[in-house]
Amino acid sequence: MEVQNYNIHVSLQQLISSSQAYHYRVIPIAVENEVITFKSESTNEALRKELSIVFNKEIQLERASSSTIEKYLATNFRKTASNKAEALHYTDDFLEKIIMAAKDIGSSDIHFEPYEHSCRIRFRLDGKLKEHYVIPLAEYPVIINKIKIKAQLDISEKRLPQDGRITINNVQGEFDIRVSSLPTLHGEKIVLRILSKDANHINLDELGFSKNELQTYKEIIKKPNGIILISGPTGSGKTTTLYATLKLLNDSETNILTIEDPIEYTLEGINQVQLKENIGLDFSSTLRTFLRQDPDVIMVGEIRDAKTANMAIRAALTGHLVLSTIHTNSAWATISRLIDMDIPPFLIASTLNMSVAQRLVRKLCNHCKTAKPIETATLPKDVKLPKNIQTHHVAVGCNACYQTGYLGRKAVYEIIPIGTELINHIKQNETEISDYLKQKNINTLKDNAMALIEHGTTSIDEAYALLSN
Repeated sequence: MEVQNYNIHVSLQQLISSSQAYHYRVIPIAVENEVITFKSESTNEALRKELSIVFNKEIQLERASSSTIEKYLATNFRKTASNKAEALHYTDDFLEKIIMAAKDIGSSDIHFEPYEHSCRIRFRLDGKLKEHYVIPLAEYPVIINKIKIKAQLDISEKRLPQDGRITINNVQGEFDIRVSSLPTLHGEKIVLRILSKDANHINLDELGFSKNELQTYKEIIKKPNGIILISGPTGSGKTTTLYATLKLLNDSETNILTIEDPIEYTLEGINQVQLKENIGLDFSSTLRTFLRQDPDVIMVGEIRDAKTANMAIRAALTGHLVLSTIHTNSAWATISRLIDMDIPPFLIASTLNMSVAQRLVRKLCNHCKTAKPIETATLPKDVKLPKNIQTHHVAVGCNACYQTGYLGRKAVYEIIPIGTELINHIKQNETEISDYLKQKNINTLKDNAMALIEHGTTSIDEAYALLSN
């Protein structure tokens, strides 16, 4: 049986706003010679005339069932938080409307991309990019220059990458945007990262820790000194975990200092510093200054090099709790990474309190997920599921999840507390500790991904990369 495709081209999507599509319950399916054809539940003359006035074009209506219209709406027109989205026209403040549309649906990044014949705008939502607008080549430089002016970038410099920041403050709220420009073959590609200033919704209890993991994590972060490192690729939620940790540690008796790039959330009572490498304000030099600021807790956005790693070790040895992130594939690989940075194993062993690895996986939509028997072909090579797992859930798609089959994301953790036995492993530079992890009932990323599949929280497709580690 052939599966019906309810996607319409992005050029048709941008003819009509989300609120208009839901209000009139119409779907644009064709434009030709100033005539727009809509799929609609009704084909009466009154609706046709009203749409003709709204869009200032001749309108044709093609009848479709109510359920078909619902599926088209859910697939192509995501309802916004404010439900005030308007159709985008280049003569209006096009840029601001794009930003607010992305913010309303919970997008983390906006990509402006030029190609030979057109330019597209994509939003990243739940870790996946989706095309939202196609704009003419002639309009693209105007939009890019607006972004660069707002971000205080040099509009005449088109040969080199640039970074900037925009602060949005309007009736819909206040938030910052990190701007990155990159020269490409057909023009400048720009990515806007939307940074939410509101950290009130971040809570350690709701991030994805299991009960035992959460208990272990909370016990270790209460230690007065040492290093806690969180590893994972870009976009895996490391910074959110760090902010949730700082929120728990933040009180009137604790001096907390952070050096970040960028500052993604602002937390009352915490002293936050924005990295500015062009003037010498980098991680290592700022850490050196932090030690003269009588800190209790120090958060370093990322350990990128040996200088920063050495300063973090020094801060931990002098009685401070240091939190940071690092790019490695697993919690134990963090130790190898530090050794590669020429940090002596005995120093790592005496300062590292806990190594954490994390990833984000999309959660299956509870309204439409379907159970199926497990087929060996769907699993990565050399992966065997526990015998008690006979079925798994797959993504289907419905109106609740905008026909994607997934709704929201969940963090998957691997937490290794550094105890006496592991200190000896580190000093001897041993890389294989799988037997120790099993003995201590410490779940790896793969173990926790298996558990999510067993409980029907996510699909094998979504957790495939974790299972194959």
